[in-house]
Amino acid sequence: MARPPSRKSTLAGGIAGFFAFLVKAGIILGLTGALALVVAVAVTYSTLPDFDAMMRSPNGQSVEIQASDGSVLASLGPSYGEWLPYSRIPKTMTGAMIAVEDRRFNSHPGIDPIGIVRSAVVNFKAGRSVQGASTVTQQLARNVFLTSTKTFGRKAREIVLALALERKFTKEALLELYLNRVYFGGGAYGIDAASRKFFGHSATTLSLEEAAIIAGLVKAPSRYAPSADADAARRRADTVISTMVDSGAITAGEAAVADINIVHFAPQERKASVRYFTDWVLAEVENLTDETSEPLQVITTLDSAGQRAAEAAIIAESPGGAQGALVALARDGAVKAMVGGRDYVKSNYNRAVAARRQPGSAFKFFVYAAAVEDGVEPDDMMDDRPVQFGNWSPRNSNGRYAGPVTVRDAFAQSINTVAAELAARVGYDTVADMARRFGITTPIDRRPAMALGTSDVTLFEMTQAFAIVANGGVEARPFAITRITSGAGRVLYEREPDTPRVVVAPFVAAKMTELMKAAVETGTGRAAQIGRPLAGKTGTTSSNKDGWFLGFTNELTTGVWMGRDDARAVPGLAGGRAPARAFAAFMARAVGGTPPEPLVTSVDSGEMIIEPDDQVYGIDGGEPAPPEAGPDGEALVPGTVQAPRPEAPRPDANPMLDQEWLNRTLNDGQRPRPASPQ
Repeated sequence: MARPPSRKSTLAGGIAGFFAFLVKAGIILGLTGALALVVAVAVTYSTLPDFDAMMRSPNGQSVEIQASDGSVLASLGPSYGEWLPYSRIPKTMTGAMIAVEDRRFNSHPGIDPIGIVRSAVVNFKAGRSVQGASTVTQQLARNVFLTSTKTFGRKAREIVLALALERKFTKEALLELYLNRVYFGGGAYGIDAASRKFFGHSATTLSLEEAAIIAGLVKAPSRYAPSADADAARRRADTVISTMVDSGAITAGEAAVADINIVHFAPQERKASVRYFTDWVLAEVENLTDETSEPLQVITTLDSAGQRAAEAAIIAESPGGAQGALVALARDGAVKAMVGGRDYVKSNYNRAVAARRQPGSAFKFFVYAAAVEDGVEPDDMMDDRPVQFGNWSPRNSNGRYAGPVTVRDAFAQSINTVAAELAARVGYDTVADMARRFGITTPIDRRPAMALGTSDVTLFEMTQAFAIVANGGVEARPFAITRITSGAGRVLYEREPDTPRVVVAPFVAAKMTELMKAAVETGTGRAAQIGRPLAGKTGTTSSNKDGWFLGFTNELTTGVWMGRDDARAVPGLAGGRAPARAFAAFMARAVGGTPPEPLVTSVDSGEMIIEPDDQVYGIDGGEPAPPEAGPDGEALVPGTVQAPRPEAPRPDANPMLDQEWLNRTLNDGQRPRPASPQ
C-alpha cells in the first residue's frame, strides 16, 4: 500500500506551485504591459507633429520693456535665438551636452535602462532622490509636450513620447531640436539665445569653455546661469570638461589647455530696483492687448537717468533696517521714476504702490485744501492753543504752543492744533471727500484725529494728489505705458491723452502751493531745498514709524516714504530728515540742467470763477457720499460739526463730468481704483 505524501512535501509542492503561478502571472503581465507600451508608442507616433511643426512651437511669450529713451529695462519671458541646424552646431557643443546629460544618447532607444538602474542604486544609498535618469529625448518630450510636474502619470507619458520620438526622428534631428529648445536660464531658450545672452555672439562660434558653460546650465539654470552667479557657472563648467574627457568627447590634452577663467561674459540688463516698475507695468500689459503669442515690446515713460538717481537716493538715505520708496510724476501724469524698496532681490514687495501706511502730517494737505476752498486765506490768523475734541486733545510735536499764527506759518511748521481746528471747522466729511477727490481710495477715518493722518494711504496716491496741485488743480491720471508693439512691429496699443478733470479751482491750487512753498523755505521741509522754486510737505507718524516727504517743482512731483515693513519705530526718522534729503538728492539730478521756473501762487480773478464743488456735486442732484464710520466701525465723535454741502447746480452744469468719475471720486473705499500703468 502506497504511503500518503508527508506534510512537508505537500507544503513544498504548494510553495512551488505558488511561485510558478507568480512567474506565469508575471510573464502574462509583462507581455500585456509590453503590448500596451507598443500600442501606446504606435498611437503616439502616429499623432506626433512633423519636424517643422516642432521647430515652430514656442514655449511662451517674451516681453521687452523699454524706458522712454529706448534703453531696455527688462527682457521677460522666453528669448529665442537663431535656429541652428545640426550641421552648424559646433561639435564641442554637442559633445559637451551628450557627455553631461546623456552619455549613451547614441545607443539607447529613447530611455536608458542602465542609467535607470544606476540612478535607483544611487538614490537608494542616499535615501533620497539625488540623481535622475532622464535622457535627452525624454527631456525634449517634457520640454515640448509636457510640464515638469513630478507624477507617475507624467513620467509614463514622457517615456512613451521619448520612445515614439526615437522611432520618428534621427538622433541628429532629436539633438538639433533639443539644443534649439532647451532652457538655459536668464529667459534664454536654445543654445543661440544662451550664447548671445551670456557671451554676446552666435552659438556657431562657441569655444570649448563657452560650450561647457552652456551645457552645465541645463541641470540648474537658476543656480548656474552667469547672470545669476558667474563663479558658480565657471565651477560647473570645469565639471563638464572633466566629464567630456571621461566620455571621450575631448582628449585630456584639450582639457588641459582649456581655461574657464578667460571667458568674458556679456553685460547683463540692469535688474536692481527697476524691477519694481517693470513688474507693475507687466501686470497692466495683458489689459491693454490680447496678443498672447507674439513677442511684445512695451515702451514706457520711465526716465533711465532719473530712475538711477532715485535708486541711489533711496539706498543712500534710508535709515538702517528701514525700507524706502519713491514715485516721480511729470506734469502730464507720466511715471518718470519708481522705487519700491531698497533691494528687489531680497524683497520684491512694491512699497510705492502696494504698502498702506499712515501719512502723519502729510495728510494735512487735504485739511488745508478743504479749508482754503472754504475761504480760509494763508494770511488769516489762527490760535495755536490747547484744544479738545470729545476725548481727544491734539498736542504739537515740540510740546509747546505758539499762540497767534498765520495759516501759512501753521502749515509750514506743521502745527497739529491748527490742523485739528481747521478740520473741525470745515467738517470731517468735507476733508474726507477732499481726499477722495484727490484720488485717495483707501478707507478714511472720519474722527477728529483724521486731521493728523491716522488713515492708511499709499505713496502712489499721495504723490498723485500733490501732482494735481502742481498741475493747477487739474487731474492728470498717472500712466506708464505709451506704446505696445508686436515682434513684427504691429502697433497693438498707443496711449491717447485723457480728458482733463478739474479737481479743485486754480485759486485753491495756487494758495496750497503758497503754503507748501513756505513749508520748504521756512518750515519743516527745509532739508528738501534744491536751489530752485519748490513746494512740499513733510509727514511723520507717532513713534517715528513712518517718514514722508512729498513735493514738486514746475516739472516734476515726487513722493518719498521711509519706514520698516513691520511698522516698528525707526530712531530719528522724520519726514523733514531722511525722506526730505532723499527727495532733494533725486530732484537735484532729475530736474538739474533745466531752467528754474517760478511756481504759481496766485491766479487772475477770471480764473477764480470755477466752483470746485460743481465738479463733485454737479450730477444726479448733488447727493453727497454717506458718512463714513471709523476703521473699527465706530460712529463719529458726538458733537462733531459737519460743514453744509454746497447747493447742487444743474446736472449739465459741467460737461467734463461723468457718473463713473463721480463714483470713483466719492466712493467710500469699497471699490478702490487701482493705480494703472497705462
